[in-house]
Amino acid sequence: MAPSSLQRARPMDTATPAPLARLRQARKHYGATCALDGLDLELHAGQVLALLGPNGAGKTTAISLLLGLHAPDSGTAELFGLPPQAMEARRRTGVMLQTAGIPDTLQVRELVALTCSYYRDPLPVDECLALAGLEDVAGRRYGRLSGGQQRRVQFAMAVCGRPQLLFVDEPTTGLDIDARQRLWQAIRMLAAQGCGVLLTTHYLEEAEALADRVAVIDRGRLLAQGSVEQIRARVSQRRIGCLSVLDPAQVATWPEVHEARTGHGGRLELVASGAETVVRRLLAEDPALTELEVRRAGLADAFLALTARPEHATDRKEAA
Repeated sequence: MAPSSLQRARPMDTATPAPLARLRQARKHYGATCALDGLDLELHAGQVLALLGPNGAGKTTAISLLLGLHAPDSGTAELFGLPPQAMEARRRTGVMLQTAGIPDTLQVRELVALTCSYYRDPLPVDECLALAGLEDVAGRRYGRLSGGQQRRVQFAMAVCGRPQLLFVDEPTTGLDIDARQRLWQAIRMLAAQGCGVLLTTHYLEEAEALADRVAVIDRGRLLAQGSVEQIRARVSQRRIGCLSVLDPAQVATWPEVHEARTGHGGRLELVASGAETVVRRLLAEDPALTELEVRRAGLADAFLALTARPEHATDRKEAA
């Protein structure tokens, strides 16, 4: 993957702290359904922001407001300090949504070349193909590609205009491990060169691997935001593993133990909120216990804890 052409992208104005994209107290209703309820969100240059939430949380609505596909009922949406519909803002933005109306009959190279033609200073077509790992299918018709290959074509089309701001909505759905890793590498490289990336994903390991900041929303409201470390720190749970003769069903009844099971290799694996107390009891109940390991909660644990609170546990009817 040759980064030389990407490095010629427009320099970012480091003296200006204003965000590339911003929602301020954005509200949006679809009939009686509240999709966004006073959402504040910012994305800065060189940052990968993961927007996370369960189905119906408001993620797609937030993106549609930032892209100017819908207008907020109240509050504001801005790209580069401009209305999202402004042509100058759109020229600096790349978009990869979950659905795309792309002609099945055009070849991959033709699609990328056509998209490049819309921009004043696009990336070379071959570089777009390389970024998305499409060299081997460049001559194939889009309709003959697998779902994962089509997602990679959509990514190539999103980055061909050297975007300063990139929206990627569930970018690696349908991709195999190698293709996913290659796409992750391309996103990291774009961010390192100053592009701001707004990522939505259901793969929490993807958010953990890529994001500088995470925003968790539910029912159109912001529940938490910060670095991955800050989000993880909000959860007191720990994962405990060991080799033990103790019965997981019995351990699961202990105070502060939320889950206990037999894992890989016959290990006893626990999720507990009081690690010190639980570890002390484990050692007391089984002095022969070995290979004890205590790990803090991951982003997935934090996400589940944030979105499973009683006030967010009701059936969700809001739009995505």
